[in-house]
Amino acid sequence: MEIALIAHDSKKELMTQFCIAYCGVLSKHSLYSTSITAKYVSEGTGLQIERLLPGKQGGIQQITSRIAYDEIDMVLFFRSTNQASSNEPDHDELETELIRMCDLHNVPIATNIATAEALISALDRGDFDWRKIVNPKSEYNRR
Repeated sequence: MEIALIAHDSKKELMTQFCIAYCGVLSKHSLYSTSITAKYVSEGTGLQIERLLPGKQGGIQQITSRIAYDEIDMVLFFRSTNQASSNEPDHDELETELIRMCDLHNVPIATNIATAEALISALDRGDFDWRKIVNPKSEYNRR
């Protein structure tokens, strides 16, 4: 599966700790992340992560675009609950579009650690194997 990782600045350490805890599950999948989040997580875990642009410089749009083309199967997006950090209207619109695109393409998205743990546990059980059929880049469709 293709998993996107995004974390606001105040949540990057939490994302890193989450990925350390679930490194065994995540290592079996292809990971994509905005640049700084990828740096934190890869240095903390040793996981291979395709680094995209920083979130505010186009990384969120890159992930949104990949969702539109069914190239992302799951999104883990640890958002800040501090409203003061989200004072950029354009950035809020990008995040809203990301979530809308996930809804449109039936891509599960976690915006907090509790939901992320539920998704990762389900992924480990094989509950998302149906995504392999939807995703044109999956191993299932390359046979």
